[in-house]
Amino acid sequence: MTRKEAERQESINQLRKWLKPGDTVFTVLRHVSRSGMSRLIDCYIIEGNEAHWISSRVAKAVGFSFDDKKDSIRVGGCGMDMGFHIVYELSHVLFPKGFECIGDKEGNRCPANDHCNGDRNYTPHLHEHAGGYALRHRWM
Repeated sequence: MTRKEAERQESINQLRKWLKPGDTVFTVLRHVSRSGMSRLIDCYIIEGNEAHWISSRVAKAVGFSFDDKKDSIRVGGCGMDMGFHIVYELSHVLFPKGFECIGDKEGNRCPANDHCNGDRNYTPHLHEHAGGYALRHRWM
């Protein structure tokens, strides 16, 4: 295993400890290039009343480039929600085989795509095969 692969796997393992299906990853837009074709975005998780910066781990785990000068994830392209794109890709990497329905715990409903497509049964009962929807995204 190369050093880069080892760092990627270490980041994935750490992020799996921090994030479970249904958790929210918050993003902050730091910069947009003049052409509008590139953005610098930071990622955070909130525990208690504290925000924890996880951008470098996310970049390594997903394979996005990281801007060392501005300490942010660099994402190219336009025409879509790039914060959602980062969180979706992260979720897909962390849960490649999907996840079990988490039900409806204290108003935190399962984010499984099946629930958005007609399955309104929020008791833990299904295995969502699309791991990309395990995590929620919110802009800060």
